[in-house]
Amino acid sequence: MGTVKAICVSETRGVAKHPVEKASFTPEWGLVGDAHGGNWHRQVSLLGDEKIEAFRQKGAQVDYGAFGENLVVEGFDFRALPVGTLLRCGSVLLEITQIGKECHNHCQIYKTMGDCIMPREGVFARVLEGGQIAVGDEMRLAERTGERPFQAAVITLSDKGSQGQRKDESGPAIVKRLEEKGYQVVETLLLADEQAVLERQLIRLCDQRQLDLILTTGGTGFAPRDVTPEATMAVAQRNAPGIAEAIRAASLRITPRAMLSRGVSVIRGKTLIVNLPGSPKAVQESMDVFLDVIPHGLTLLRGEGGECARK
Repeated sequence: MGTVKAICVSETRGVAKHPVEKASFTPEWGLVGDAHGGNWHRQVSLLGDEKIEAFRQKGAQVDYGAFGENLVVEGFDFRALPVGTLLRCGSVLLEITQIGKECHNHCQIYKTMGDCIMPREGVFARVLEGGQIAVGDEMRLAERTGERPFQAAVITLSDKGSQGQRKDESGPAIVKRLEEKGYQVVETLLLADEQAVLERQLIRLCDQRQLDLILTTGGTGFAPRDVTPEATMAVAQRNAPGIAEAIRAASLRITPRAMLSRGVSVIRGKTLIVNLPGSPKAVQESMDVFLDVIPHGLTLLRGEGGECARK
């Protein structure tokens, strides 16, 4: 249970947000009148009032809206709430979609204080049901009816593809297959074969968006720039080798070259990451191996499943 302490908007990007007494929220945009709204997953930003007050105690002179937050709420430690959490405030229903954010260019607060709380304490949400919110309104956790679909991202690694010299066919094939199985594919990326770039994207998708599944395609061979397994292992917190081993075992029955695949399968946080080969045909053959099996594992990663033992 919490209380809305401030509602902040900025009509133009790059301009500090200012408090208003009430505002309308719609699924199509988010906070009506705020320049950062739109048809995307970060429609509304939220920050706990206690976090702002603690920052003020360090000597920071900050008003509501200074961190770019839309809603300041007393009584919630938003950082502790997982992606998928539902928040009810009057008729408005919000779903948390991202925890924290990357700080690409340090804001004035950081330059003054050497710190900013929004990147680590703020969260983002999308509007599921619209309505009005006013300062002083009560916010509470809401129960979800039905199961939340698994959310996934697909990353294609290809130097030529990222330069527009080759059409990516494997990525769209993965997306189509996942959507047929009921997954929500929330991001697709086409990256050059750069280990550091892939590592940053994997960390962001696992830690901030807390996706259930990330499938990569490409960069698993012996070529000098095939670094997908190295990037994946660098961000891993736990190993899950059985999936990659099963893919290789099944592929060896099709072609002996399968033994040259270096793809890995790992876990970071609550996210399963699986490396797939680069060709559309090999992608389909690989997904045949694991796609019907992994929902049980993804459910366990969410903390919602039971035991694996069979009688």
